[in-house]
Amino acid sequence: MRTLLKILQRYSNFLVFLALEVAAFMLISRNNAYPRSSMLSTANSIVAWQHEQVSAISDYFHLHEENEDLIRENTELRNQLSAMESAFTGDSIRYMDAKVVQMTTDRLHNYLTINRGRRDGIVRGQGVRNANGAVGIIRTVGRNYSIVIPLIHTQTNLSCRIAKNGYISTLQWDGKDSHYAQLADVALHVDVQEGDTIVTSGLGTVFPEGIPVGIVENCSIREGDTYYTIRVRLEVDYRRIRFVEVIQNGHQQEMEELEDGLE
Repeated sequence: MRTLLKILQRYSNFLVFLALEVAAFMLISRNNAYPRSSMLSTANSIVAWQHEQVSAISDYFHLHEENEDLIRENTELRNQLSAMESAFTGDSIRYMDAKVVQMTTDRLHNYLTINRGRRDGIVRGQGVRNANGAVGIIRTVGRNYSIVIPLIHTQTNLSCRIAKNGYISTLQWDGKDSHYAQLADVALHVDVQEGDTIVTSGLGTVFPEGIPVGIVENCSIREGDTYYTIRVRLEVDYRRIRFVEVIQNGHQQEMEELEDGLE
């Protein structure tokens, strides 16, 4: 209390001046139409601006909800399309939407954590994609969460095809730039050019054939080499990724058991 009194005493002159200014302003506004109108206009503008900001914030959160609804709708549409294709191909592929809750992009061994686990039917070895293309492969599964090893991991080797001619090769990452990877083992007799589309090969149980992987940005031949040096710009921007789909292959267990029997 003593401190408050000292503060009031120190700034008493200023407080009196401020009170007089407010009183004068109110008297002028009350007796003069133009200042009163101007004051009301200013007040209305401030209120309108506040409502606009509140509305923008509200719209932002609603947009977030709408985006999640859109993701679920896209996943369901993809499942319907997959069901129609399975009638002709015999494949059994379903997709489950998931949200990325943790990730890294600046390490040699990057990872993503998604909010799906064993209780959702997630198992090790399933492929993960998003609306743009192939993302990675499920490595570790918990009850509610799973770890995805992305294409930007130096130990990931993804079987791919050059879309225009079906030539099979392997995509690898050199640990440098999260936007680029390298296409290995493409012989010099193969027709490959800048701008060619790279897609998943469909070999194995991880990814069905034809999921976008990237675009050839540079294709060169080093002296003495028998293979091209190919730089691929990845379709997935890992620094912006938020939602993904886990690819659930109904034949995965059977195929893996058959392959294990060969060892």
